[in-house]
Amino acid sequence: MHPVANILIGIVALLHAWFLTLEMFLWDKPMGRKVFRLTPEFATASRYLAMNQGLYNGFLVAGLVWGLAIDDLRIKTFFLACVSVAGLFGAATVSRKIFFVQALPAILALVLLHLP
Repeated sequence: MHPVANILIGIVALLHAWFLTLEMFLWDKPMGRKVFRLTPEFATASRYLAMNQGLYNGFLVAGLVWGLAIDDLRIKTFFLACVSVAGLFGAATVSRKIFFVQALPAILALVLLHLP
């Protein structure tokens, strides 16, 4: 396992902790509205959907941290694959920017994780 893989996994976990914060707590606040380019009305109307989405990001963080804590290749692989798929889907359906912010770091970590 490449040693940089764990650093990237930590970065992916921190990114998703930030996404959790934005979606669960800042969605309808000025910062959240700015990041996601939301109108105040839409942010208010979709607040609980965003909180649910943020909660799922929290589960990804928990899984990535769990994999790091017990140094388990299968757990790391599973949660990085989940992040990658979510990032690819978001890039295809919402914004190509999601590929670079979410999917690419997870894909790079996956590749490094499986290098000899």
